[in-house]
Amino acid sequence: MRTRFVLIQTSHAGNVGGVARAMKVMGFDDLVLVQPRWANVLRREETIQRASGANDVLARARIVDTLDEALDGMSHLCATAMTPRDFGPPTRSPREHFTGLLGANEPPDGVAFLFGSERFGMRNEDVYRCHAALSIPTAPDFGSLNLAAAVQLIAYDWRQALGGFDAPVTVPERAQADAKALAGMLEHLEQALVAVDFLDPAAPRKLMPRLNQLFNRAAPSDEEIHILRGVAKAMLQAAARAKG
Repeated sequence: MRTRFVLIQTSHAGNVGGVARAMKVMGFDDLVLVQPRWANVLRREETIQRASGANDVLARARIVDTLDEALDGMSHLCATAMTPRDFGPPTRSPREHFTGLLGANEPPDGVAFLFGSERFGMRNEDVYRCHAALSIPTAPDFGSLNLAAAVQLIAYDWRQALGGFDAPVTVPERAQADAKALAGMLEHLEQALVAVDFLDPAAPRKLMPRLNQLFNRAAPSDEEIHILRGVAKAMLQAAARAKG
């Protein structure tokens, strides 16, 4: 399903860069600008800086004179309007609308999201031609969103509705230390606890079995076992110095 983001009469170059960045992180790259304030907005330094690496989205972006040109090939149009109109398309939250849209018998071939100027929002006549007006749920007493932030929220909800991306795995799987290594560490730790007078060998109670269960639940890796044995070694050395 084709997805297009349409910015109408955008006045701040930085917002165009921010929008490109918001689109790229959600995997979208079809951006069209209708009568932006700056004819060279896609090449302005502020735009490129705010894009923060989404230069390919800027390179593909188009500038057109009319909304009709921007919507060419799109079959479902979504306005973004915080204030419901007395007349026009139904106002829905993005997630609510996307669920119904993708669950329809014949989902659209192309979806366009329309965003108005930063100062005035969307004109009524542009909202009226859309199939839905998306209103992002915000705090009742303050619903003012930066343009790029609004695009980010819409892009995120739309990507999630389409199936989303897997969260990146930042921490590699670590191998659990074997039973022999754990037993050796516990023996070393027991010696250290005795040396610092925390454990009375004449009355050990159930301290070591409880620590054994604790480390079984923690499932330490070989590297973590080495760290714990280093701690035990330092405790023994400190105790020896104190008693020497």
